[in-house]
Amino acid sequence: MTISPSISVVENSPTFSGNIRSRLKDRTLLFRYLAEINLIFGAWYLHWRITHSINFAALWLSIPLLIAEIYSYFGGVMFLLGLWRPIVRRVKSLNQMTPPLPRSEWPSVDVFITCYNEPVEIVQETTRAALAMDYPTTKLCVYVLDDGNSPELRAMTERLGLDDLQSPLLQQEAERINKERSQLVTRLRQLENLTPEVPKAEELLQSFQLQVHTQPKDLSEVLSWFETLRQPSIPPKVWIECQTVLAEGFDNAVRHAHKGLSPETPIDIEATIFTQSIELRIWDYGRDFDFEGHLQQLPDEVDEMAEGGRGVGIMQRIADYLSYTRTPDNRNCLLIIKSYSKVTDSNTTGRLEAVIGGLQSFRQLILLLNPKHHAVSDYLASERRNLEKAIYQKELELSELARCCYIARPKPKGKPHHAKAGNINYAIFSGETAGDFILTLDADHIPKSHFLQRALPYFYTYNFQTGKYDSNQIAFVQTPQAFYNIPTGDPFGHQAHLFYGPIQQGKDGMNSAFYTGTNAVLRREALINVGLQNFSDEFSKDEKRLDEFDLVGGVSSNSITEDMNTAMRLHSAGWKSVYHHEELSEGLAPDDLSSTLKQKLRWAQGTIQVLLRENPLTKTGLTFWQQLQYFQTMYSYFSGFATLVFIACPIIYFFTGIIPVHAYGADFALHFIPTFILNRLTFMAASWGVPAGELWRSEQYAIALFPLFIQAVWSVFTGRPIKFQVTPKQRQSGIYLRLVWPQLTIVALTLLGMLWCVYRFATGNLENPSLYLLNAAWAVYNLSLFWVIIRAAVWQPKS
Repeated sequence: MTISPSISVVENSPTFSGNIRSRLKDRTLLFRYLAEINLIFGAWYLHWRITHSINFAALWLSIPLLIAEIYSYFGGVMFLLGLWRPIVRRVKSLNQMTPPLPRSEWPSVDVFITCYNEPVEIVQETTRAALAMDYPTTKLCVYVLDDGNSPELRAMTERLGLDDLQSPLLQQEAERINKERSQLVTRLRQLENLTPEVPKAEELLQSFQLQVHTQPKDLSEVLSWFETLRQPSIPPKVWIECQTVLAEGFDNAVRHAHKGLSPETPIDIEATIFTQSIELRIWDYGRDFDFEGHLQQLPDEVDEMAEGGRGVGIMQRIADYLSYTRTPDNRNCLLIIKSYSKVTDSNTTGRLEAVIGGLQSFRQLILLLNPKHHAVSDYLASERRNLEKAIYQKELELSELARCCYIARPKPKGKPHHAKAGNINYAIFSGETAGDFILTLDADHIPKSHFLQRALPYFYTYNFQTGKYDSNQIAFVQTPQAFYNIPTGDPFGHQAHLFYGPIQQGKDGMNSAFYTGTNAVLRREALINVGLQNFSDEFSKDEKRLDEFDLVGGVSSNSITEDMNTAMRLHSAGWKSVYHHEELSEGLAPDDLSSTLKQKLRWAQGTIQVLLRENPLTKTGLTFWQQLQYFQTMYSYFSGFATLVFIACPIIYFFTGIIPVHAYGADFALHFIPTFILNRLTFMAASWGVPAGELWRSEQYAIALFPLFIQAVWSVFTGRPIKFQVTPKQRQSGIYLRLVWPQLTIVALTLLGMLWCVYRFATGNLENPSLYLLNAAWAVYNLSLFWVIIRAAVWQPKS
């Protein structure tokens, strides 16, 4: 068995273990055991609630609470299933892959920095970092996509582009390209100097070529032409033998190859006279013929008395080499070679013969190595075109050394612009970008130098059969979002180690990692193919959308959360995704409540938009687990209604004494407490490694933002216009208590209710103090959740 060198290199390398490895996250089995028990206890609790605890005297309150608990249970089921297979990936950097991927085969990458109205200083820092990434300069381009068409941003981009061209790396690259271009120009000039002499040589050699018709009478013309080529150095016997095989070859073409063809069918003949051999070529237009098989069937001796059929035998006996092959232009070529010893080569005529023979040798060699050409002049013309094309390519490379470019799309009035999605799609289809991969960055996200080195290996799979790297079906690689401006205590809940950790790792384990709009590398081919397919579907429904082609193909424009919708479309088309758990960039998080709420409202509205327009449960192409992952995210944004019920129950009790459960007694404690404890233990196991303070902050905002979630659902379902709002990158100063009036109202009612019950207890009018304590504990828990957003409304930086 033969082993290719590339396979041998890999198999014999003691360190080779694959460039990409994945495994289940630590403690996954513990989490699974706890999750199973948790779900069983949760179902047990709900069964008890439905069958034994409904307060029929207050169904108006008891039923909503039960529905809220059922909603929460099924949300928990989907959440836990989404974490069922969290995977951890290990990858070798692009420049450390085994076997190595040649730098010449590294893909080209476009960096898209999406902007709208961000300060120039922020965009400039991101652009500088993108240009400084560890990647070949000729394969990396950075594009500032300015949706605000800012003159200041354009000037900044042009200035950075000029500075980049003066960098030592680009200067060195320019010198290399110029040197290669000069070498090509020199070769072209030499070729142009030689070209005028070629027609003269070909004219001289044309006397060694003849074309006749398929007529037996033309044999005399053939022999007469051949006689004019006779050289004194060729022995008479050899010349007569060559005349014989030439006559037999011509006769074979007329009588057999061209049998049934028009007498006007041409036969081309060429003679090449070398100093020690003669080559005769006869081309015909006959059908393909098994000449070798025919030769094997010939008798050893030629029957000289036979009336016909002797020609091939005679040629075989006389010629030193004989072949009959099919040529690329669908002709047959009979090749006859006859060797000889020269009679004399000491005179001038002999030297001329040698020169002509040499010319013929070079001509035959060129045409043999380039069978698609029929003349040396054709070959030289082709080489000239190739050189001119190569020179143009080098000039293009020089012009493309400008790696920092500015793109601002036209935004005519009356035409949909599709916000960030339209901005990216215009850059893709404008013809100004052509990278194999696209790194999308928000204006404030500063990439680390090794970003591409860490992300790009996922897009390649080593093929042991070919010994090369093949492109695979990975459509995008998402990395975490990290922020460098989060204040102590994270008052706005921006730390996202829970999502960019267990949640994304769980999605990754089911090939449903989410694209989150920034810090991700996407395959251009996947974006364009899926985008065009979706545009085709939309165009079939509304032909007026043709004008939007360059804005809706590629990244999804169907929702203001274009990122998640794009990922879902890619997954439904059969593409795969990867979540790479390594912080490769840092950005700015909103540091005021107003900006934070705008961002979270946009996420909620866009996600619900996708549910209504492209429901994952009915979208073809998605696997069951992918449908579950997408639907669970959409389902979670309806939690505001359940939260409202949970926080209303203790308040209603404080003022009315009405409870939603038949009795808060030992039976309730028996069912609720173990279920609650198991729920917490399961969540701790799933989120292992995430700081406890961050988990608590996530839980606080998940509850405290209930008015925002209700607003998002209401605005989408009522069809209110929803615009894409860019998250401000600079602090918006002020106190924002007006933005949290629902939460303030809840807190005020809760405190008043608790004080009212205390007053009733002091006056002896509180009938069941233990029931009050239970509801008071519930209320205090609610207050601890709401306190974070009220504090954020008045938070001010120290400086």
